[in-house]
Amino acid sequence: MSTHHDEPGHGNSVAAWTAVIVAIVGISLATWGYLVRADVITYTGAALTVVSLFVGPVLAKLGFGVAGKSSK
Repeated sequence: MSTHHDEPGHGNSVAAWTAVIVAIVGISLATWGYLVRADVITYTGAALTVVSLFVGPVLAKLGFGVAGKSSK
């Protein structure tokens, strides 16, 4: 059985949470835009979802990752 200190973190960082929240907002906007037939909202949500793929790694490189210097 592993101890808490041996755990890799499983994404419990500012970078991971920010990326997930941005992705959820993007997918929600895209879905809502599709349902109400608003192309601008749909494409904005889709673009935000794609941006979320880069938010996590960029924030991790800036020190907000699991073992980053700016982490809690």
